Amino acid sequence: QVQLVESGGGLVQVGGSLRLSCAASGSTFRFNAMGWYRQAPGKQRESVAAITNGGSINYADSVKGRFTISRDNTKNTVYLQMNSLKPEDTGVYYCNVKLGILEREYWGQGTQVTVSS
Repeated sequence: QVQLVESGGGLVQVGGSLRLSCAASGSTFRFNAMGWYRQAPGKQRESVAAITNGGSINYADSVKGRFTISRDNTKNTVYLQMNSLKPEDTGVYYCNVKLGILEREYWGQGTQVTVSS
């Protein structure tokens, strides 16, 4: 059973920084893509950043140049360093991983990020 444990959310002022972590467990195989989504109140969940097993990275246009995703395969952990935070970055951030040939998806429980102006 794959489990994802997220940490690092919180309340920060505009321009501040936060670092999210997501530790995955329960699989003997390396996870394929690992990434982060977010959902703001009243909006759909959107992809923020993703990193493949091979190190290819994609960012949402809205976070390019401010957020950095990385992963440590020895720990099955993905990180999201968020700098220059804006009020529009506020939302619940969810870790997402894909596993296996069928790329079955697993989700974390979500961690709240609130950017105050």
